Amino acid sequence: MTCYAVIDTNVLVSALLSSHDDVATVKVVEKIFSGEVVPLFSEKILREYADVLMRKKFGFSEEMVSSFIYEIEQCGELVVATPTGETLPDMKDLPFYEVVMEKGKDKAYLVTGNLKHFPTRSFIVTARELLDILESK
Repeated sequence: MTCYAVIDTNVLVSALLSSHDDVATVKVVEKIFSGEVVPLFSEKILREYADVLMRKKFGFSEEMVSSFIYEIEQCGELVVATPTGETLPDMKDLPFYEVVMEKGKDKAYLVTGNLKHFPTRSFIVTARELLDILESK
């Protein structure tokens, strides 16, 4: 089964830094590239991906980051989100929330490692929870 998901930047960073193939974040990224998960993003989200992944502390090359984001774009869907007016603990997370809300009618998920940054909603899940959802369908 294919599902739509907005992937928080922290999930991508975790996956790219992991040296273990069995980590939930790595498996989510694998499911993106296999077509089982269709990533949803806005222009703001793509900019955040690039800005964060290019931080020196991660050690990713510009070529790797560009290639990775290009592949995400090829697998996914650009969404123009309507402002929700929602106030989040970290307002930098608002673009992720607004994209999932825009696509919500199609049963999209927001996958994050920081659940506390978002309202408690059934469609806001961790990487492990998304994998469990996919397994149960």
